[in-house]
Amino acid sequence: MNKNQVTGAAKEVAGKIQKEFGDLSDNHSQEAKGLAKELAGKAERKYGDAVEATEKAIDKASKDCD
Repeated sequence: MNKNQVTGAAKEVAGKIQKEFGDLSDNHSQEAKGLAKELAGKAERKYGDAVEATEKAIDKASKDCD
């Protein structure tokens, strides 16, 4: 697990909480901000997944060359 995966997951959870708070308090601005934060976190987590997969592929390819 890399930094982007951890940070992304944390932002995703924080966004979900903020979105739900906005929904419960009927505050559409907070709801929208929470959704934006949740989606940004999901994107960062997916980026971290891609980085990890790339690193694993490079490690495997370098081992296959030996």
